[in-house]
Amino acid sequence: MERSFSVVIPAYNEAENIGRLHGEVKRVCEALKIPYEIILVDDGSSDSTEAVCAKLQPIVYVKMRRNFGQTAAMDAGIKIAKNNYIVTMDGDGQNDPADIPHLLEQLEAKDLDVVSGWRKNRKDPFSKRFISRGANFIRKFLINDEINDSGCSLKIYKRECFQNLNLFGEMHRFVPAILKNRGFKVGEAIVNHRPRTAGVTKYNWRRTIKGLLDMISIWFWDRYAVRPIHLLGVVAALMFALGVIVTIVGITFYIKEIALFSKVLPMVAVFLYLSSLQFLMFGLFGDMLSKNFFSSANEKSYHIKKIINSRGDQSNGKN
Repeated sequence: MERSFSVVIPAYNEAENIGRLHGEVKRVCEALKIPYEIILVDDGSSDSTEAVCAKLQPIVYVKMRRNFGQTAAMDAGIKIAKNNYIVTMDGDGQNDPADIPHLLEQLEAKDLDVVSGWRKNRKDPFSKRFISRGANFIRKFLINDEINDSGCSLKIYKRECFQNLNLFGEMHRFVPAILKNRGFKVGEAIVNHRPRTAGVTKYNWRRTIKGLLDMISIWFWDRYAVRPIHLLGVVAALMFALGVIVTIVGITFYIKEIALFSKVLPMVAVFLYLSSLQFLMFGLFGDMLSKNFFSSANEKSYHIKKIINSRGDQSNGKN
């Protein structure tokens, strides 16, 4: 297999950082003497990011119609990438392009499919590091991918990792977990992390909550996507069993003429039986929807406005 790689960089209002970052990536790529492309995905920036990118070469510039989020921008860049290895990194300049050769070396030397960067010495505010550690604890409990720093965007993948894989929400953080569950070999390497020198961070509490919800979604998808009835059916069985227990207790109280419980417990039992039936039906419907999903075409969650490469070619994005 020919060694070539694409560097995918999502950016939102990073006009102050993207020019310098592009120069660093270009120097690293040229030093490796491997065919490469730099893909900059402008996630609906309202600053001069597009004007800055227009002066950069070589570059494949992807303009999103609006701000769809980092995961959608990353997915768009990955799907456009043409080379055998795909490197992803943030557009704020905190990831160090000088780490790319080390990630590539680890990928090939250990015959891995993914190497994820580990920002062991993070240069972020305490609040951001605290939230990240809490999220990592929950992630290891739900989806233990044996990665210390899933939030690090600096990663290298083999191209085949993204066959039949679409990213939604804040899922870019959990790609190694998804791939590991699919049987790909995942590794990790310590990388440099630099403080932000310009621009404003895009992380906030809303992204943290979205990330936690996506984590739960991945946990469910990994275990029950193909057969959701395995989860919902168990819940239905437990509620039915609890209904039987309540019924027995209710009959006992009725025999002993305990008026209050003899009236309340039958209602509780009926509620549990009906809930059990509902969960069972949800499981069956979920099974049918799951089968339909896996047999149908995939739908993207974003729309590209245009793509411009350094040769001056331009194409309209497909909606």
